[in-house]
Amino acid sequence: MQIAVVIPALDEAERISGTIASVLPRGPGHAVRSANAAADPGPEILVVDAGSQDATVELARRAGARVLVAARGRARQLEAGWRASTAEVVVFLHADTRLGDGWEVSLREALASPGVVGGAFRLRFEASGLGFRVVELIVRLRVWLFSLPYGDQAIFVRRSLLEEIGGVPEVSLMEDLELVREMNRHGRVVALAPYALTSARRYRQQGVVGTLFRNAVALVAWRIGVKRERIARWVRR
Repeated sequence: MQIAVVIPALDEAERISGTIASVLPRGPGHAVRSANAAADPGPEILVVDAGSQDATVELARRAGARVLVAARGRARQLEAGWRASTAEVVVFLHADTRLGDGWEVSLREALASPGVVGGAFRLRFEASGLGFRVVELIVRLRVWLFSLPYGDQAIFVRRSLLEEIGGVPEVSLMEDLELVREMNRHGRVVALAPYALTSARRYRQQGVVGTLFRNAVALVAWRIGVKRERIARWVRR
């Protein structure tokens, strides 16, 4: 099973090398994969840049990623990334998020079940403090109750499903929720134990409580079909 990891980026020189390094095989999972290296060369890493003015592109190439260029907009970048690969499974990974040990083995085990169309990993913030632990708990409850992970949890999906639904939904906002909704319509979406360690910069900038509130408003608005332009104004994006 070939895996492609698609990373949309824009001025992420500070983090892109660490993100790519987290995807590379390591530890016991690498030993298992290496036994069949000829049949499975390991994850393909594609960084889709949207016009970075810093060293993102250079650092991504140096770290071993294939770099593509796409129009700005996460949905467009994700779409360009998976289309450029032939992998059977695609992981959409934010540039400020790193995957934890065992992610590849866990993903492969989950997709051994034909009814599983994709899923995501366990959210963890790279920040200390009770507020962030509470947010992580709320996210786990949301995923457990509604099978609705967000993009910062590194959503993965079978290529066959992406082709069936016409790719990543071309929307200006909340493309991750649109994709997960389609995934739930076509099969089972699973939550895996390995973590997706993500930056807490947005929560630090806007405050934990304020960010939680805006996310909740955006989610409810999306559920009832409010136009994205209005949602964006509400959450100040």
